[in-house]
Amino acid sequence: MAEWTERAELLFEKEGLEKLQNAHVLIVGLGGVGSFAAEFLARAGVGSMTIVDGDVVDITNINRQLPALHSTVGQPKINIVGDRLMDINPKLNLIRVQEFLSPERAFEIISTDYDYVLDCIDSVTPKLNLIIGAKRKRVKIISCMGAGGKMEASKVKVADISKTINCYFAKTIRKRLKKENIDKVKVVFSSEIQKESSLKMTDGTNFKRSFYGTNSYMPGLFGLYAAETVIRYLIKK
Repeated sequence: MAEWTERAELLFEKEGLEKLQNAHVLIVGLGGVGSFAAEFLARAGVGSMTIVDGDVVDITNINRQLPALHSTVGQPKINIVGDRLMDINPKLNLIRVQEFLSPERAFEIISTDYDYVLDCIDSVTPKLNLIIGAKRKRVKIISCMGAGGKMEASKVKVADISKTINCYFAKTIRKRLKKENIDKVKVVFSSEIQKESSLKMTDGTNFKRSFYGTNSYMPGLFGLYAAETVIRYLIKK
């Protein structure tokens, strides 16, 4: 084992760490949730990762996204996050897919090559198709719901989407999945009531019609819960 994994091996034990090193995880979306989730997985020792994102750092990302700095504004998130992951683990088998997933591609990108999929997309239709693709192809997936408009860290939890409350994003996804005869999906969500006054409408670019105000810690916390779920599953697999 590499020297930098010593502390992880003490906790996960050799067999658990080997399972992580042999795993391949897909992360779609490298914003406030996905960027932190990717880092947590890399530092845990996951051996192969495919990361997908077509966006560049915007000045408004600085309050909550790992790759966002004043020095990185305008740069592709896939480059910044990817380079950071390789600096954490130079032996990481990293595949970078620099694109905004269309609804069709979101379905196509799912493969049984992946041991787990982390859905960190913040647009409804691509997110929906990613979930449908994973369910149809029997690939494990955890989907992150809305972190915007929320402030209470203690209200964040992992549950089946049927158990979600006070999350408009989850409600929309749940209704549309029901039409596809899908009623079970593991999700990260917050049961806190969203702050309605923080909602802002957009021009609908990249399948995103609106967004809520966000703080520095909630997206990262969602990423942490998603990464924890994946890591613990892979160790026990």
